[in-house]
Amino acid sequence: MSGAPLTGKIALVTGASRGIGLAVADELRAAGAHVVRFARSLGDASADRQTDVRCDMGVPEEVDRAVSKVVKEPGIPDIVVNNAGVFFIKRIEETTTAEFAHTIAVNLTGPFLVVRALIPHLRHKGGGHLVTIGSVSDHVGYPGSSAYAASKFGVRGMHEVIKAELAQSGVRTTLISPGPVDTDLWDEVDPDSKPGFTKRKDMLRAEDVAEAVLFAVTRPGRVDVTEMRMLPTVYTPRG
Repeated sequence: MSGAPLTGKIALVTGASRGIGLAVADELRAAGAHVVRFARSLGDASADRQTDVRCDMGVPEEVDRAVSKVVKEPGIPDIVVNNAGVFFIKRIEETTTAEFAHTIAVNLTGPFLVVRALIPHLRHKGGGHLVTIGSVSDHVGYPGSSAYAASKFGVRGMHEVIKAELAQSGVRTTLISPGPVDTDLWDEVDPDSKPGFTKRKDMLRAEDVAEAVLFAVTRPGRVDVTEMRMLPTVYTPRG
């Protein structure tokens, strides 16, 4: 896309220090936006068209602090990309209560806290775009993914409710559900060594998801991209 279609816009991206979040932040900044990056590994800092805020999405108090900080400076985001997430593969009987609770806290409660805090501001201004990074696991159940699927099916449900509640408000909503993406979340799983997994060379790239986000948020106001599903061309559905 030529030019800088997001010049003058503020975009907030969670989980933006690596992987999909970092790619999305870089893509939106290259398109002209001032990008606010949330991640627990970042320190509070600012640079040209970039603001970093330390935020652990699994801690409600940190989310509240981070969102309040952004609303004051640089301002109410025009684009919000809820991307932060954790992922592991374990059979349900091997998954601890703490692991399950942490996955729900980061993947589902964190996005809830972000949008709950920002929706009143977006309603008041009569515009904005909420983008949720889901997963193929928000509509397909895979063995070993009980906690992750619970969080992502929950994200899908929340997206549908938010879409209904914001109808006619001028605020657009998009759920992007990619299949396996080659990021460091796969390092511990080592899918190349396991049968039934898509090999890393065949997975989507973080930049593919970033381009999908940019596409959704740069459509004309008459176009509402409510959902996008993405799969690698070579895809091994686990069963």
